[in-house]
Amino acid sequence: MSASVGRPPAQRASAIAGQTVVLRPTAAAHVPVFLEILGHPEIATWWGGYDLERVRRELLGPHGYAIELAGEVIGLIIYREEPDPDHRHAAIDLALHPDHQGQGLGCDAMRAMARFLFRHKDHHRVVIDPAAHNERAIRSCERAGFRRVGVMRAYERSSDGHWHDGLLMDLLRKDLS
Repeated sequence: MSASVGRPPAQRASAIAGQTVVLRPTAAAHVPVFLEILGHPEIATWWGGYDLERVRRELLGPHGYAIELAGEVIGLIIYREEPDPDHRHAAIDLALHPDHQGQGLGCDAMRAMARFLFRHKDHHRVVIDPAAHNERAIRSCERAGFRRVGVMRAYERSSDGHWHDGLLMDLLRKDLS
């Protein structure tokens, strides 16, 4: 029996509105902007190794969205899903151009995506895993309602080739106000 019995077929949202930002499905036209954002030194530290092919392969799929502010692409947000019904949840990642950080826009994008994943994809939990030493990202996640779960040791290889710890954070459907 299919795990989706009783639920309408999953459809990709045309746009997801936050309070200030709008999340739009990614398209080929976003690739140059994504390359610019991911290539910025302040972003490449956390998102190193994205070239044209990797952006096309990983960010243009059905789970990728451009973060827009007043029609301008200022970042990107993606999600992954765990389909096992006993462990079903989604994970998100985002990158926001440094010119737009510190204004609550990343927090707005995370909350908008979490609402979408709870309401339209029937997840009960959303996780995010910033680098354990990325205090700015951690503060933004906490403002969005995510809670610290624990440190994952030597979790991710950074752009300099060294392994660093990640902080697992989660947000439950009941926690999103």
